Amino acid sequence: MANGKLLVGDMPVDGWVDRFAPVRLRPYLKLMRLDRPIGTWLLLLPCWWSIAMASPGRWPDWGLMALFGIGAIVMRGAGCTVNDLADRNFDGKVERTAARPIPSGAVTVFGALAFLGLELLIGLMVLIQLNTFTILLGVASLALVGTYPFMKRITYWPQAWLGLTFNFGALMGWAAVQGELHPAAVVMYIAGLFWTLGYDTIYAHQDKEDDIIIGVKSAALKLGERTVPFLFLTYAVTSTLLILAGWLAGLGWPFYPLALLACGQLLWQAVDVDIHDGPDCLRKFKSNRYFGWMFLAAIIIGQATGAGPA
Repeated sequence: MANGKLLVGDMPVDGWVDRFAPVRLRPYLKLMRLDRPIGTWLLLLPCWWSIAMASPGRWPDWGLMALFGIGAIVMRGAGCTVNDLADRNFDGKVERTAARPIPSGAVTVFGALAFLGLELLIGLMVLIQLNTFTILLGVASLALVGTYPFMKRITYWPQAWLGLTFNFGALMGWAAVQGELHPAAVVMYIAGLFWTLGYDTIYAHQDKEDDIIIGVKSAALKLGERTVPFLFLTYAVTSTLLILAGWLAGLGWPFYPLALLACGQLLWQAVDVDIHDGPDCLRKFKSNRYFGWMFLAAIIIGQATGAGPA
């Protein structure tokens, strides 16, 4: 039971997928984590930040934001499918992941590969709606998506690779609006890397005992009791760089107090998290969507009085 939801391992039971989706589709929807949207939000919000920040003096293009929304859903799903294929020999040995579609036998390896092909095809259909430069960035991001699942076998910092992967939308969103990159987008991308280092290290503390058993690495294992000071550092860098990105983008003065208010949510996570309490780590991890929405609001309101990018 988590947040009032019944779970089997880490999967919700009797959620909307179990209640409304056709029976044959349910394992595939769970494979792409459609019943657990937090990962989609964490992938999508940097895209929306960038689109909004690249749109001086006007509301962001809602059609473009919708395209990125669809892209985030299918590409997060593709990433989860790749991850579960790569981890299929590990997940069955861990209670939290043993009921996932591949280790449980609900989806075969061939079925997962075919579904991955469908996800990538839908992602391509979204991508080709954008300008050429953004398409090239999107293709380049696949190298990060495809290699991320193997990083935890190589390094104690797979969270850094996830940060490079999950925040690529900070570059693509700006490129989709302006047809080029700007220092503000690059700074926002680096800020997103540090944000991910923070929130995914919190998430990794749920799995540290199992990670030791199966022999994979994480920042949670590397840092141990030093995690909270690390969170203060990473979230301080995140906050500083995001505010710098807003300044480089020429946002108006209302952006700054609102951005600081949003960054207060990150400070709360670092102060309040209990790294020895798995459910609390999951709650803090999921709370990052509130930070993301607050920062998006700060950008949109700051655009109303901004001078535009330098």
